[in-house]
Amino acid sequence: MARVIGIDIPDNKRLEVSLTYIYGVGRALSNEVLNKLGLDPNMKAHKLTESDIAKLNAILQSEYVVEGDLRRQIQGNIKRLISIHSYRGMRHRLGLPVRGQRTRSNSRTRKGKRKTVANKKK
Repeated sequence: MARVIGIDIPDNKRLEVSLTYIYGVGRALSNEVLNKLGLDPNMKAHKLTESDIAKLNAILQSEYVVEGDLRRQIQGNIKRLISIHSYRGMRHRLGLPVRGQRTRSNSRTRKGKRKTVANKKK
């Protein structure tokens, strides 16, 4: 398996798909990076040379926020929301849906154990 930014990408998949195993890299970004480097998106990942892997590492670390840096940035944003006592921060702290989803029925399956949500007054 080839290691790109410390992540093992699968050898038997197309390069375009293999790069999406890196946190913060989706299909669009994967294609963008491959076009910049002039690599074939349909090529299998095990055919990458050491120089190709080095180029991938260099471009992903210098031009994009991926993996650990992105995770830290997102956690920092959530901590900031919690510390300023915003509505979204309170929802994060309580483990409830943050983006306006209903809580009457579906939110409990995603967020774990049952949490009390106030009912409507009659």
